[in-house]
Amino acid sequence: MSQESLPKSVLYAISARIGGIGLDLVAHETIRGIQPFLGKAISYGVRAPDVDRHKMKTLRFHPVRLLSNLERKYYYAAKKRAVDRVCEQFLKTGRFDLFHVWSGSGLHGLRVAKSLGIPSILEIPTWHRQKGKVLPAKMAHEIAMENAPIPQRWLNRLLISRQESLEEYELADLLLVESEKAADSFRVLGYPDEKLYSMPQGVDINRFQPGPPPPLFRAVFVGALIKRKGVHILVEAWKKLKLPNAELWLAGYPHEEIKPYLVDLPASVKVLGFRSDVENVFRAGCVHIFPSSLEGSAKTTYEAAACALAQITTREAGDVVVDGLNGLVIPPNDVDALASAIQLLYDQPELVRLYGAAGRKRVLEQFTWDHFRDRVLAAYRLVMGRAAESPRLHPVQ
Repeated sequence: MSQESLPKSVLYAISARIGGIGLDLVAHETIRGIQPFLGKAISYGVRAPDVDRHKMKTLRFHPVRLLSNLERKYYYAAKKRAVDRVCEQFLKTGRFDLFHVWSGSGLHGLRVAKSLGIPSILEIPTWHRQKGKVLPAKMAHEIAMENAPIPQRWLNRLLISRQESLEEYELADLLLVESEKAADSFRVLGYPDEKLYSMPQGVDINRFQPGPPPPLFRAVFVGALIKRKGVHILVEAWKKLKLPNAELWLAGYPHEEIKPYLVDLPASVKVLGFRSDVENVFRAGCVHIFPSSLEGSAKTTYEAAACALAQITTREAGDVVVDGLNGLVIPPNDVDALASAIQLLYDQPELVRLYGAAGRKRVLEQFTWDHFRDRVLAAYRLVMGRAAESPRLHPVQ
């Protein structure tokens, strides 16, 4: 598509910071890619040194910061609502011809964009709010939250309701989803493919590089030690196998729910705790195991692939691993399937090497941050092109 189909002034918004790790890093890489036509970026804060500060609007002096002592889930939701209200005011100026916002932070902004005919993109870091399930308009627990005694009712109103998320999905012109599994959670509820756009993340291929082969079969898990990521399933499978000359490293902060599973571990299991140098953890291993039951697209799968590790993961963890190409894809919450996959790679070191090399190759061809930024621009061209052809949308000139 032509340069003319790109926007002239984008309003970008996220309740995280710009620059850092996780969503902060994704936001930074997005800003790097859209700087030439970025009108304003609204965020909680800015850590990145290489962005135009004149184009940044943060919540540094916003009254929402007075709520920082609230329980995390309430404060995070309050930040999203604050970003949303700032978006609403900026969009009303008519200075922007594209609105790009993260889910949970854009309801009022999307309403304004729709009323003014400004094309909009909603970025979704995980699955559909209902995880592909058909639910009634209001669930019993949602009604109970609405009718809770004061002040709990006031706190509950800070949270982003399911109904608000559903309205965001309907208002946005394009939904950015990180994996096919995430897209399926929308498709099953009737969302057409043309409203969904694949937006896998990227990885720093210079930071994450292959290391020397370890002296033994060393499997690594990197991520928060919680049940959703399948840590308890991994520990059970590892205990069941009793592999000689093998180690399992668990790198991540152990949450309370997982601590009972970390008691009386065999000597071959090492709990490393949180590590900021995860690249060194990957480089010390030969296999990455990530049996998660719910992700948008797990960043550790990108990092492990970049470090040329064979992987055992689930479809729920994203699309980096292709079964039989650069690893093994198993069902979540299945101890026997996981144990069989580990045994297979333990028995076939040459297959581990081949999977690892294929993983690195796949990253270099599809999942660098350059690829990610190209996908962002392609999404912008798509939605702007549709806007130009639609009588319903009239972008600001």
